[in-house]
Amino acid sequence: MQDLLSFRDWNSTSMHSLLKLAVELKKTPEKFGRPLEGKSIVAIFEKPSLRTRVSFDIGINKMGGHMVYVDSQGSPLKDREDPIDVGANLACWADAIVSRVYEHKTLVDLAAGANIPVINALCDLYHPCQALADYLAMFEKFGEVKGKTMAYIGDGNNVTHSLLIVGALLGCHQTVITPKGFEINANIAKHAAKLAYENNVSLTIANDINELGQADILYTDTWLSMGDNTPLAEIKDKFAVYQVNEALMQKSGASYVMHCQPAHRDLEISGSLMDSEQSLLMLQAENRMHAQNAILAMLVGNVTLD
Repeated sequence: MQDLLSFRDWNSTSMHSLLKLAVELKKTPEKFGRPLEGKSIVAIFEKPSLRTRVSFDIGINKMGGHMVYVDSQGSPLKDREDPIDVGANLACWADAIVSRVYEHKTLVDLAAGANIPVINALCDLYHPCQALADYLAMFEKFGEVKGKTMAYIGDGNNVTHSLLIVGALLGCHQTVITPKGFEINANIAKHAAKLAYENNVSLTIANDINELGQADILYTDTWLSMGDNTPLAEIKDKFAVYQVNEALMQKSGASYVMHCQPAHRDLEISGSLMDSEQSLLMLQAENRMHAQNAILAMLVGNVTLD
């Protein structure tokens, strides 16, 4: 039994195998039958969701499984019951747990109590399912991930962390440009640097937008993460220079732009770029289901590729 809390404990070989499985599941799902036949997956969500909830529900159904959705009414699970006990109880009936939570520790505690796979559907530190979907999109557009460059611009957050980890394991060069005071987690930056070294990947982390350099894909996210009540007016001027727009795309030589959504038009990304042929936003959204299907097929359905 293996959990998926962050991809931090995965190696390059396993990550390449998972990406390959995602590619094959999307192209020829009929080859894999119904790997979740008779399986029940419990989805616990402390936070609101559109893409994550719907893509997991439909994907599980397509693979023959059944999803039970548990809405914790926008409050932390620990306020009602200790997550370690929740995990132990759910393991009595379910085959896996998918959870979107406020704090990473909640996932750790769920996994400690459950003897079934626990999959991170988003927490404060990581968003592994999103990152796999994004690199699946990169693979589809370029035919490879290794040797390409992903440049993330904006607030250093959970998505940034997972893009760094998954990208390094897949051999993708990494650039992260954030405003001062909005950098990525220092511990995760150190781990990403270690992975980059081990996988012969370049890693640039900076505050100055002029250090962006060349990239194949520019990636951005909201300037304020879900649950952050900081007034936009307080940060708008600081972030304005980090907007991803046509001029920045031309300067970097990037072929495509990514955003994990929800997006705010003409704030972190120009609306015209979102609607352009360079935009991969809808492909990313589509691939959430295929990436998650691959994770579930591998961890719950015991699907492997020869």
